[in-house]
Parts: sequence; structure tokens; C-alpha cells
Amino acid sequence: MTAAVITRTRTASYVRSGLAATVAASVATTSVAAAGNAAGISLDVSGAPIPLAGFAQLTAFFSLVGLALAAVLVRKAKSAGRTFVQATVVLAALSLVPDMVVPAGIATRALLITTHLVAAAIVIPAIARRLPR
Repeated sequence: MTAAVITRTRTASYVRSGLAATVAASVATTSVAAAGNAAGISLDVSGAPIPLAGFAQLTAFFSLVGLALAAVLVRKAKSAGRTFVQATVVLAALSLVPDMVVPAGIATRALLITTHLVAAAIVIPAIARRLPR
């Protein structure tokens, strides 16, 4: 195999995994939010409800941002997999900050944090395991 074929194969591999993880994470975060809401946890933030579709949309958007980050790191980083994990774990941790301070009840905050952690637990490993170490 030539370097171009190996690169295309590797790229297709992490892109396919990333897209599948994006769909899985979007479904999972929406399901978690729906289950929490069904259990009586409010999805109201600042007095306005977060629509369930918003969980899927934002999860998909930021998962695709992560996939774009992976594409950049494959081209620029010596160890794309390790750098991707380090960067995305930090970004996932930072994404929890707004959930901790949002004007909502404690249960709502916990539910929002849970959805972030669920998405990260699905997307980060799915992409990372396909990136060069």
C-alpha cells in the first residue's frame, strides 16, 4: 500500500467511527434528557424549557467539531490519538462549567452534566481509537 492509500483508509476509519458515534451520542443524550424529564427533572433553564431536539442538535454539532479537531490533529500532531484525547477531555471538562452555574435547579444541572459526560464517553473513545498514536 502506498502512503496515500493508508492515509485515506485511516481517515475513512476515524470519520466513519466519528459519524457513528455522533449519531449514537445524539440519541443517547436525548434519551437521557427524556428519561430525566419523565422522572420529574425539569429541563427549564432561566424559565425556558430546553427542547429534546436541542440535546440531539447540540450533541451532533459539537461531536462534529471534535471530528474536525481530529482531522486537524492527524495532519499536525505527532501523536494525534493522544493529543486528541487530552484536548477533548479538557474541552469536555470545560463544557461542564456552564451547567454548574446555569440558573436552574440542582437536579436540572446534574442532568445537563450527565448528558455532557454521556456524549464525551461515546464520542471521544470512538474517534481516539482510530487515530494514530
